[in-house]
Amino acid sequence: MSPRSASVNEELRRRSRERLLQATVELVGERGYEATTLADIADRAGSARGLVSYYFPGKRQLLQSAVHRLMHRTLEAALEREPRTDDGRERLARAIDAILGLAVDRPMLMRTHMSGVLQAEGFWQCSEQQRLAALLRDTVERYGSPDADADYPLLRAQLMGAVFAILLPGVPMPPARLRAELFQRYGLDWELGVPPGERPPGGTRVEAADQSRSK
Repeated sequence: MSPRSASVNEELRRRSRERLLQATVELVGERGYEATTLADIADRAGSARGLVSYYFPGKRQLLQSAVHRLMHRTLEAALEREPRTDDGRERLARAIDAILGLAVDRPMLMRTHMSGVLQAEGFWQCSEQQRLAALLRDTVERYGSPDADADYPLLRAQLMGAVFAILLPGVPMPPARLRAELFQRYGLDWELGVPPGERPPGGTRVEAADQSRSK
């Protein structure tokens, strides 16, 4: 049997890493951070325990990468859903709705993620975080920002603040109110994106994309 090519090995490593990231999202969403071990994640992913340490410095970095991957894929699905559009205002509205939707749909996971980011570790500059940043920056550019380098970090901070406000224990703010504030700031009509109570055509959830890939 001839040895595998470098491209085949690279693809196998990519798939292995993807399985670990998906398993992390699932388990932390089900059990919480403390109740999820690296061994649990490896078992769910069908991987050897040593592979987790090979790809990630620790559990907190693994979780950040997993959540950033989920955010990137959810945002990408929202921006590219039918009907496709290049309208910058519509795309920004979809982006806001996608991120706020994650806070509503996956509160335990997103609360755990925000807690980790606010600790000393801050952001871990992984490839998943960089892809998410690039997509958000592109959204700001298409919206018509004259200085995307300055406006993208502001949008990111506002979205993080809104997610934190939705998830704040005891005194959460209504997502619709936060959406209204963001839409007003960027001059977006309420009917853009996916207004609360409506379902997007074709769905924006990343699970829908996963199901279509599995068929």
